[in-house]
Amino acid sequence: QVQLVESGGGLVQAGGSLRLSCAGSGRTFSRSVMGWFRQAPGKEREFVAAISWSVGSTYYADSVKGRFTISRDNAKNTVSLLMNSLKPEDTAVYYCAATRASFTIATMVRELYDYWGQGTQVTVSS
Repeated sequence: QVQLVESGGGLVQAGGSLRLSCAGSGRTFSRSVMGWFRQAPGKEREFVAAISWSVGSTYYADSVKGRFTISRDNAKNTVSLLMNSLKPEDTAVYYCAATRASFTIATMVRELYDYWGQGTQVTVSS
């Protein structure tokens, strides 16, 4: 069974930091594009960040650029999201995602991702 399992979510004060991790199992994701999406209550799931498999190129949503950093460890089959300078508007359920196709460029297109984690809650208080 292919799985992506997120961890690291929780409650943090505005301005603080949090690191999310996603562990893959059931297949190797070393050739997959991996990304993070988030969904706040009453809103659509939105793209946050992605990282390609080839050279680790990254792409970020404007709302998190400069604050969040995505990284991956292919040997461990994991992807992480370091979130700094958190804001209340960052509050959402964060989802890890991965493609089956070996795209060489990070993508923000949700429909291109085939595997999804269960999500982890991130709450940023004022």
